[in-house]
Amino acid sequence: MDNEITKNFIENIIDEDNEKNTYGKRIHTRFPPEPNGYLHIGHAKSICLNFGIAKKYGGITNLRFDDTNPSKEDVEYVNSIKEDVQWLGFTWDDRMFYASDYFDTLYNYAVKLIKLGKAYVDDLSGDEIREYRGTFSTPGKESPYRSRSVEENLKLFAEMKEGKYGDGEKVLRAKIDMASPNLNMRDPVLYRIVHAHHHRTGDKWCIYPMYDFAHPVSDAIERITHSICTLEFEDHRPLYNWVLEEWDDPEGQKPRQIEFARLNVTNMITSKRKLRTLVEKGIVSGWDDPRMPTISGIRRRGYTPEAIRDFCERIGVAKADSMVDISLLEYCIREDLKLKAPRLMTVIDPLKVVITNYPDGQTETITAENNQENEAMGTRQITFSKTIYIEKNDFMEEPVKKFFRLAPGKEVRLKYSYIIKCEDVVKDEDGNIVELHCTYDPESKSGSGANANRKVKGTLHWVNAEDAVDVETRVYDYLFKTDESDDAEGDKKDFLSQINPNSLETFASKGEAALASYHAGDKFQFLRQGYFVIDKDSTPERLVVNRIVGLRDTWAKMQKKQ
Repeated sequence: MDNEITKNFIENIIDEDNEKNTYGKRIHTRFPPEPNGYLHIGHAKSICLNFGIAKKYGGITNLRFDDTNPSKEDVEYVNSIKEDVQWLGFTWDDRMFYASDYFDTLYNYAVKLIKLGKAYVDDLSGDEIREYRGTFSTPGKESPYRSRSVEENLKLFAEMKEGKYGDGEKVLRAKIDMASPNLNMRDPVLYRIVHAHHHRTGDKWCIYPMYDFAHPVSDAIERITHSICTLEFEDHRPLYNWVLEEWDDPEGQKPRQIEFARLNVTNMITSKRKLRTLVEKGIVSGWDDPRMPTISGIRRRGYTPEAIRDFCERIGVAKADSMVDISLLEYCIREDLKLKAPRLMTVIDPLKVVITNYPDGQTETITAENNQENEAMGTRQITFSKTIYIEKNDFMEEPVKKFFRLAPGKEVRLKYSYIIKCEDVVKDEDGNIVELHCTYDPESKSGSGANANRKVKGTLHWVNAEDAVDVETRVYDYLFKTDESDDAEGDKKDFLSQINPNSLETFASKGEAALASYHAGDKFQFLRQGYFVIDKDSTPERLVVNRIVGLRDTWAKMQKKQ
């Protein structure tokens, strides 16, 4: 097998630039989030790519907030973004910037474009601008205000800045080509009027640059070498380059925009607008709800930064959009946790079992492995007594064929302990099974006794009722009944109609005593159940756990079939 590491197309571009000495072999990237919501799994790929490539080439990365729309931005989002980037394992050192840091420079550069006859103030409304722009099959029409003199444009732009006009009354547009086959080049808006309080600049400004103007200028100011964007900005690249035509760089270097395919994952949506709707309508508990594809939601769900970085590495960097199966993401967290998560016993949906022939008042201590695949994690002590709990679905009064768990007259082995046999079923007045009476074989204890190696087909996990810990278990499923990831149809149908009403089930569970010594954020494998994490809602009186992922590995099975 060829062990040569294959480079992605962005690394090939950087290699070419280094060979040509385009940037003096400098590598300087940036991650430019808009602080109008929480970051999602798609942003994780961009974070890993921008910071990862710079690190690989010995370069640096800036964190820059694109805070050019004060009506939708908040300091809460700024803080969450910083937390997400750091949690993923990356640092910007002292290079945290805001587009608002450059508002004066951006304004002065816009004035320069007006003086060069490359920008003009337009009085058309937003709807009229869209109408005049034309379509892919028809050219646009020039605005009647396009021929204003430089002097008039300078005066009007200054008045816009001074607050003389209301929102939407005027805009500053680039003067490019209304017949361009690229709609983005048909005199795009560079500045609009927004009378809103800005979280950093207060009320100093009432005009704000558009992203397509602020982004390239900010890159140039920070002397970014490779401006890595998602694929939807490919058609904006000519505008990016146009904006910088008149920019004076001391070394004659201008950043290069490169586009890559955004991350689409089955059963996940990565539209901030849709995610905001879920939060505002109370469908989820907040931006960090463990069902959300936000980085904060994924973190609360129990995913690790190592698993997310591994996932981003495995999917690679492509030029064309594609869909990644969510089972790969689940595979990555299983792979990360399987050797480092303790394996404990917790009964999620408990059924009481009384072992009738076990001595009253007796308790014995049993040694259990902390992780059967990692001996270095050692062992722990668990207790066994007359009354235990097992899972309700591990018992069937009328067992179907190949049901090898507990049933009347049938035997099973309890993990680490004895073989028991169901002798009697106790029901309440409504006919519900509330208790099982079983007997045990005293000689069948695991690792000792004459019948220690006696074979039975089923082995169950269990918890001793005497010292069991009460646990609220939250079992999460996909938030959508179908694959409701963002695609061409995503905005044409009501995505809320696809909400899975059973995306969260809550159980009053019983965990082994060792659970009480762990804290929020600690992760485990609950034997036969999946991987879980202690949630931040936990208190000393109430332990809350979230299921991270089940044990069934569909990705590994898919790969074997291939």
